[in-house]
Amino acid sequence: MWYEDWMDGQLVKKGEEDMKNLAYRLASLFPSLFTSDKFHKCKMSFTTSSKHRCVDSTKAFISGLAHTYLRLPLPTEDTLESKNPVVNDSLMRFFDHCEKFVAQVEDNDSAMHEVDKFKKGPEMKRVLHKISDLLSVPEHELSADLIQVAFFTCSFELAINNDANSPWCRLFDEEDAKALEYLNDLKQYWKRGYGYDINSRSSCNLFQHIFQHLDTAVSESKRSQQISTPVVMQFGHAETLLPLLALMGLFKDEKPLTADNFSKHMDQKFRSGRIVPYASNLVFVLYHCDLAESPEEEYQVQMLLNENLLPFPHSQESVCLFDDLKKQYSHLLDGCHVKDECQLTVAYTSEGEL
Repeated sequence: MWYEDWMDGQLVKKGEEDMKNLAYRLASLFPSLFTSDKFHKCKMSFTTSSKHRCVDSTKAFISGLAHTYLRLPLPTEDTLESKNPVVNDSLMRFFDHCEKFVAQVEDNDSAMHEVDKFKKGPEMKRVLHKISDLLSVPEHELSADLIQVAFFTCSFELAINNDANSPWCRLFDEEDAKALEYLNDLKQYWKRGYGYDINSRSSCNLFQHIFQHLDTAVSESKRSQQISTPVVMQFGHAETLLPLLALMGLFKDEKPLTADNFSKHMDQKFRSGRIVPYASNLVFVLYHCDLAESPEEEYQVQMLLNENLLPFPHSQESVCLFDDLKKQYSHLLDGCHVKDECQLTVAYTSEGEL
């Protein structure tokens, strides 16, 4: 094992390089936004959660932007201080601050009943039986949780060291991987996605925060002012992004994910490994289009998920008029109040069940 205790929860070198490269690619895609002038004049804002790996990801992104893309000299202590990201957990780790989510989902074992059911189901039993034979270990000494740890270890070695021949990976075949992928999808669905309304509703502040920045930019543009903050970068977690995507109605299947519908796994929209891989990112791009004959169409929005165009769920189009987008999400912009959403209003038993 090449892991050491200090690595727990930290950003590894590969992750740092991923963030630097992401900065370079995004800046190359939008060169008029990512300029030296805007960087020096603090026209770019950087917000992060307090987790070390998140802060380090933000700093790696800034470094990739400043030194790799903009070719700026290495920073001094003074310039480093001025470019430090702002820590805001209420925005980037909203789930920790939502009392209802913590009580009903995070700390409630019964909320994961579909996950627990799948762990005991035929698909996972088959994997467990195979691993037991392969390692000559009695089945009663193994569990779905241990099998999942081994699978995650394989994925870490593959992602971090590009080691497809890891002994951990040799434990699994493609059918095993599909079952373990579905197990993780089930967990993410019920804990961060569509499983419970509070999962997504807890992200209201972040959603509204994004639209406030878009609104400000449109307002300044209409007054022929310079855009005060043309680049807004926010660094959180997969657990930040999944609820936001669910709030917007993206990757929603017709039927909920359950322990019994593994057979439909390959056709489902909610596949968390594809939606939020390492260094996953969601980008809102606001365009000012010169359409004098139709002023209401001047401002349009596109979304990119992991650097690919993301169709809007209401239209399946990749571009939307900003005013139409606000109308589409008016129920969230006007009627989603996190303080009310997250307030506990029911009593719970000592076991923490609903």
